[in-house]
Amino acid sequence: MAPSPVSSNPIMRNVLIWSSVVCAVALVGAAVIGQIVGGGAGLWSGVLGTVIGFLFPALTAGSILFANRWFGTPNYPVVFFGIFMGVFLVKILAFIIALNLVFGLEWIVPGVLYGALITTAVASLVVDVVVIAKMRIPSVSDVSLPGDDEDPAGR
Repeated sequence: MAPSPVSSNPIMRNVLIWSSVVCAVALVGAAVIGQIVGGGAGLWSGVLGTVIGFLFPALTAGSILFANRWFGTPNYPVVFFGIFMGVFLVKILAFIIALNLVFGLEWIVPGVLYGALITTAVASLVVDVVVIAKMRIPSVSDVSLPGDDEDPAGR
């Protein structure tokens, strides 16, 4: 498979993969703690908080990967900005609506839901920092220099 033309694609893929792994661990932990604290309602509150906490950062990485499909076209900056900001605005509205609906449910254990949501959000930020710190990206990327297309033997 040919390498991606956009240097942010490998980063976003790694962010999605590692966020999924870390959030799966957080989901198990939140479910166990929720079960101990609030029984069945606490278990499902922990699961719901973790899923919400994972979904929103994952949408950001997914929207960047999707928008990068237009890389190299004349309208790439406009398309990228439109997709990214459109998803961002929809996420903000969906988050506000979801939390109002979820905290209105009588079976929710608010402390467990909130704890799972915060834990997953912090874990997602840690994954982002670690992935960025570990990725090897040249200082200047997505640039073709004169002679890049030439035969290395000089023919």
